[in-house]
Amino acid sequence: MKARFLVLYETPANPEAFGRHYREIHIPLGRRLPGLRRYAVGRDVAAVRGAPYYLVAELDWDTMDELRAAFASPEGRATAADAARLAELAPVRSMIFTMDDVPPRES
Repeated sequence: MKARFLVLYETPANPEAFGRHYREIHIPLGRRLPGLRRYAVGRDVAAVRGAPYYLVAELDWDTMDELRAAFASPEGRATAADAARLAELAPVRSMIFTMDDVPPRES
């Protein structure tokens, strides 16, 4: 069962400063998280209902224990400290959850 960390950023007051910080500082920190299997960033997010988010980040681990260990590590603490800086640039929501693959419905 995979574990996912999902981060949803609202539109920053200064998109250029936010984007530069995210690309140059935050992504390199996040890529160092132990056990990280996937780091994907979604842009141009279109909302089905409500206001759209500016940026969505998905980080995956093989298990929830690995995700928790990653954020307890020195790399995880550094990434979390930088996330506080990003939260000053744009409102953010985040969540963690486990995922089960559901096979497609047969026709």
